[in-house]
Amino acid sequence: MMCLATHKDLLEISNLADLVINDMEKSNIPQWKKGYPAYTHFEKDVEDSALYIYKDENIIVGAITILEENDPPYKTINSWLKEKSIVIHRLLVHPMARKKGVAQKLLDQAIIIGKKQNYESIKIDTHIENYKMRNFLKKNGFIELEYLEIIDRLAYEKVLED
Repeated sequence: MMCLATHKDLLEISNLADLVINDMEKSNIPQWKKGYPAYTHFEKDVEDSALYIYKDENIIVGAITILEENDPPYKTINSWLKEKSIVIHRLLVHPMARKKGVAQKLLDQAIIIGKKQNYESIKIDTHIENYKMRNFLKKNGFIELEYLEIIDRLAYEKVLED
């Protein structure tokens, strides 16, 4: 079940982030380190009504933050395809729920929101060594753009079509 996260979900989401960070470390993916993302990041996302969670049997197995683009690092490159965009941040999937379509359901939620609010595209960034996310993005029609040197990430964009 997909829904907006509330303050009562924050501890569970923060614990999920810790599991994902540990799993990334085991896979030698330097996407995130201890302390990011953390409770305070998710708390702000809840306050902004931007954090969606996916539950399976009443357990949070996925989360995604969907915000209007306003990231200063994104202004450092000129290869973006569209201007009116939303951005995905902090996409989490429980390691035990991988390969079960959770990430796809979270992405589908972003697409629904983007189209409903008349955005032209979805933007996201990921670490160059995060091969799992890079493959997922390419599979879902995201185009790899430029390297965001200021944050050591690759920029991706998916144009939303009717």
